Amino acid sequence: MSITVAYLGPAGTFTEAALWQLVREGAFGDPAARIEPLPVTSPAEAVDAVSQGRARYACLAIENSVDGPVTQAFDALRRASVQIYRETDLHIAFSLMVRPGTDLARVRTLATHPVAHQQIRGWLSLNLPQAEFVAAASNAAAARAVADGEADAAAAPARAAEIWGLEIAASKIADVPGARTRFVLVGPRGVPTLRTGRDRTSVVFTLPNQPGTLAAALGEFSRRGVDMSRIESRPTRDALGAYHFYVDLVGHIDDTPVAEALRDLWLRAETLTFLGSWPNGSAAELGPRPATLDWVAAARTGKDLP
Repeated sequence: MSITVAYLGPAGTFTEAALWQLVREGAFGDPAARIEPLPVTSPAEAVDAVSQGRARYACLAIENSVDGPVTQAFDALRRASVQIYRETDLHIAFSLMVRPGTDLARVRTLATHPVAHQQIRGWLSLNLPQAEFVAAASNAAAARAVADGEADAAAAPARAAEIWGLEIAASKIADVPGARTRFVLVGPRGVPTLRTGRDRTSVVFTLPNQPGTLAAALGEFSRRGVDMSRIESRPTRDALGAYHFYVDLVGHIDDTPVAEALRDLWLRAETLTFLGSWPNGSAAELGPRPATLDWVAAARTGKDLP
């Protein structure tokens, strides 16, 4: 059996690396399944591939620890009849790559994805101040542009240099060490992933343009002790001041407090779209740190508190 998964290509992107990490984590169930990656040029195209049946799933970057949400991905999710089933996060490390023999002093154009460019601007201003930024559809596409002679240098994952026959001129060029990006696995609407006790639920909604509607809507969560781990707003593009609100909740739709909060939110909202409930796969949020568990254990047993 083969499973086609759309991802932001070409080969060598962080999204491709996240896809294979999801495979190793067992996200696709059957270990014997053959994964067939389908490279696409944008998050919207990846989601469309699922909606149109060209792919069973899509892997999307949705949020990074430096610059926050990937807005193209949020917009694509809202417009399609799809659902999130799994997530993973990935350490992001950029390398500067050039054609073999290139003198960095002669680099005049630097290609990379706009999100990546925001994460390396400080390094570039110190080390390649003469280089003009050239936007690419993905970091691996930037590496391909260098190989094709369309740019002098690229910022991309190190693997892209191997794929496109480039030379790594500098490593670890990100302004913020240890940056991470969260990726989600998206499929057609269906039964949510089973509850695990460490889950995330995501919805997007719009509200009447009246005073207090947002506070009242969010109050449905706080009254029931449902924690929000993220809230973002995006313009509806219908009118100035009208927004879609994206909310991530700690918990699963099979948890009674989450279900009751969403039920009452539905009564308040103009529109409410369920984007899925799935296991929380982010390393930063996988439950209590060992030190906190030690503190609780000491308090319970009367020992000295650490």
